[in-house]
Amino acid sequence: MTSLNHVLVATDFSTPARNAAERAAQLSKAQQASLDLLYVANPAPFERLKQVVAPDEDLLKRALESAKKKIHELADNLFQRYDIAPGIQVAPGSVTTEITRVVQDKRTNLLVCGAKGQSLARRLLLGSTVQRMLNRMLCPLLVVKHAPRDAYRTLLVPVDFSPSSLRAIELAKSIAPQAEIILMHVFEAPFEGSMRFAHIDQDTLTHYRNVIKKDAMEQLAALSETAGLANARQIVVHGDPAWRIVEQEQELDCDLIVIGKQGESALEALLIGSVTKHVLNESQCDVLVSL
Repeated sequence: MTSLNHVLVATDFSTPARNAAERAAQLSKAQQASLDLLYVANPAPFERLKQVVAPDEDLLKRALESAKKKIHELADNLFQRYDIAPGIQVAPGSVTTEITRVVQDKRTNLLVCGAKGQSLARRLLLGSTVQRMLNRMLCPLLVVKHAPRDAYRTLLVPVDFSPSSLRAIELAKSIAPQAEIILMHVFEAPFEGSMRFAHIDQDTLTHYRNVIKKDAMEQLAALSETAGLANARQIVVHGDPAWRIVEQEQELDCDLIVIGKQGESALEALLIGSVTKHVLNESQCDVLVSL
């Protein structure tokens, strides 16, 4: 089981980012991992603003000085609440570039961000920083949606039997070693639509679906055994994986979903998978995306 050595929090001092920092502090203390807080100021908007309203002032410098005060306050608060002293970094530049640099320099094995943004169409939309980091992941990314209370208690790990499934399970075990881990597989019956179009009778369709489900259950049991979780709860359901995962998360009252980024090919590796993106947007609990 991989140990947690270094945790990085990318913060913009918003409420979601503060929730992320508190969850990161909890995890760091529990696993005796080092913790860093990072704030990055993109110079471009400050330069444009300077040209319009304050040509004689260094607005970026002022913003960085303000950020240093805020990040010190955040670090002090985490020390008082969790007895952990995080490192702090404030830098100008591209947000994703600077985060990537620190992840590489510190050999970070967990990046933590807050989810943010509200929409009439969706209850929760991801912040732009999270979206960009998902597309250039160098380490697992934890997206925090709520202020943390206790340690994670119930983890849902959706698996598709690809190599990333075992990595997701190992990550779940390392992040929350005392939590219950529930393994889930969602299957779709290939050619079922064509069979319905050809007017195959319902009994035949049901038998066809049951055969596929039985095979999925056997694969899930084997994966559980390989991962050292032979006694873990195992769920196999039929349907659209994106929606079924969110349904099960709410039905089982999970507080963390651990899911693979998806995409094993060179092209797919550049983009976050559609199922993972849906889960990130629609789930109520925190989501941990593994490599």
